[in-house]
Amino acid sequence: MRIYISIDMEGIPGTFNWEQEKTNRATIQNCMFHHIQTVIESILASPQASLIEEITLADSHSAGDNLDYSITALDERINLISGCPRPRYMMPDLDPAYDQVWFLGYHSGTGALRGNMDHTYSNSRIHNIWINGERMNEALINAAYAGYSGVPVGLVSGDETLKDELLLYLPWIEYIPTKKAIAKFSAKNYSQKLVDKQTKASVLQTLTRTKEEIPLFTFEPPLSLKIEFNHSSMADQAQLMPYTKRLDGRTIEYQTDDYAILFEAIMVLVYSYVIKGKNYGRQSGHYCQV
Repeated sequence: MRIYISIDMEGIPGTFNWEQEKTNRATIQNCMFHHIQTVIESILASPQASLIEEITLADSHSAGDNLDYSITALDERINLISGCPRPRYMMPDLDPAYDQVWFLGYHSGTGALRGNMDHTYSNSRIHNIWINGERMNEALINAAYAGYSGVPVGLVSGDETLKDELLLYLPWIEYIPTKKAIAKFSAKNYSQKLVDKQTKASVLQTLTRTKEEIPLFTFEPPLSLKIEFNHSSMADQAQLMPYTKRLDGRTIEYQTDDYAILFEAIMVLVYSYVIKGKNYGRQSGHYCQV
């Protein structure tokens, strides 16, 4: 069994706003490390431990520099993907040989009511994203890429609001609630002991399911991507990409029959906006945001 784990920050227990990364980044990193360590130790303690061939960790928050390399010392089957920019951003190097994809520390989509640090890839840039008319968040967009690659999503951790968003589309997933959002920058983080207990139980349950038993989340072509930006100037630049269509002042559309192309188009359209004289760097949400 090969497990692919994409890791974000905003749904990690112990976090509540992006200012923490500026004022106390070590605490954020420790919270992430503890949650991932608990997941891995639960895998290694499971009856399926001997069947595990590989555990790939994709550090997918901001610049991909959050998880310390020492996480790989837990077991020789663990690989760590770090750094950014990179192809497929939060899902790099995923291939059909994996049995399951897990999302840890994920968050609700932009505009969610009481979603802690809600955004969809970029807090400063994206107002809405739709695929084939369905309003999307990061987890769903990434899940559809996993489905395109032939790999099901089996386990997700994050806040209660994300759980509500995902269960409409992925009712089969095991979900680990880590916090309850009070507001965008306020959260009621659940007890570390409780989250650890639920994490262990969810990991054990997820590992009992084979790849064939978990449905794939996919979109049927033709595929229509619509992105509504926060500002019309962002749509001005986005429409320069070939085959995009301007729908209104802030919205563009892109069509294709290939989800992999659509997925990369999202990454280009979300992260390509650069203000002259301003460097890429650690911003609210994810990497290369202005």
